Amino acid sequence: MREIVLDTETTGLDPAAGDRIVEIGAVELSGHVPTGRQFHEYINPERAMSEEAFAVHGLGDDFLRDKPVFAAVGPAFLEFIGEAKLVIHNAAFDMKFLNAELKWAGLETIPYDRAVDTLEIARKKFPGSPASLDALCRRFAIDNSARTLHGALLDSEILAEVYLELIGGRQPDFGLAPVERRGRGGEPTDTAGPKLRPAPLPPRISESEAEAHRAFVEAMGEDALWKRLSV
Repeated sequence: MREIVLDTETTGLDPAAGDRIVEIGAVELSGHVPTGRQFHEYINPERAMSEEAFAVHGLGDDFLRDKPVFAAVGPAFLEFIGEAKLVIHNAAFDMKFLNAELKWAGLETIPYDRAVDTLEIARKKFPGSPASLDALCRRFAIDNSARTLHGALLDSEILAEVYLELIGGRQPDFGLAPVERRGRGGEPTDTAGPKLRPAPLPPRISESEAEAHRAFVEAMGEDALWKRLSV
């Protein structure tokens, strides 16, 4: 199953008031495992940045002036997400902006039912508790120390870790994968996980019991199913 974890940064809170997307970051998951594939673009909003938005993400007019407009990056974005589910924190906000930009660019919009809202999942799972991305990082002991300002790609990478915790933990292999252990000096000491037995277990039946079984099977005749299965 392919999923895209994404985030956007904007000039404000409402595309209906003329606010625009200035950054898109997205990471790909396959079977709930990050693949390493990413999509990241800064976008020229063709309008001035509000002071409030600049305080959130630090993307100013001078930095964005030479970046492509959304219409130039929209087709590549749609190609990257394909038909995958979109994992978003507070999906209503990002979907509102994405569909506004896609519509203005004359591109196909995205049905809202493709969005998986991690904010809704967190509120249902931990009712009454803070459900911001930072709060969930603290809950799940996820390192977000690099998040001094909001950034779409970094937030997508962090959200991918949060999402995997929300749906059951970051161990899609159920903890069966080998784990390398290291000593105090950092040298490998052992590998935890399932291992092959060095020697087969000894049989639990006696030789007389085995002989009785062979005689029983022989008495069934040549067409006995047991003989065909044991060939």
